[in-house]
Amino acid sequence: MSRMQSVVDVHVLFKNDNNEYLFIQRANTGHRDGQYSLVAGHLEPGESIEECAIRESKEEAGVSIAPGSFDFKLVMRRDSEQNRISFFLTCRSWEGVLVNMEPHKCSAFVWAPLDHPPEPTVDYIAHALENIRNGVILADFKP
Repeated sequence: MSRMQSVVDVHVLFKNDNNEYLFIQRANTGHRDGQYSLVAGHLEPGESIEECAIRESKEEAGVSIAPGSFDFKLVMRRDSEQNRISFFLTCRSWEGVLVNMEPHKCSAFVWAPLDHPPEPTVDYIAHALENIRNGVILADFKP
């Protein structure tokens, strides 16, 4: 019997002074274009969860984040084209201004409350946000 293998991705929640969170609108990727998601990316070989969050935040949103600036919120196993393990972290502080560094893959940055994300939100992101709002730290998602 073969063992299941998983793709690991890391999602970062940025919160502003108005208690709103940053959402990105996917574009030109051929996957869920027009839907809202979070700053996120795949874990690279040898990279820690935190290093991935720092790297993706710089690549996608142009900000620098010091190690130790994240709070763990949720880990979620989800079925998609592959089995995935998704980590969700909130960022307490960063340096710089959040700006869309990938306009070829992201058409907009939108701030919205966690309980009223912009529509349409990617289904597994909406599920993760509901779990985070309810204090759940371990979840599964099956579309």
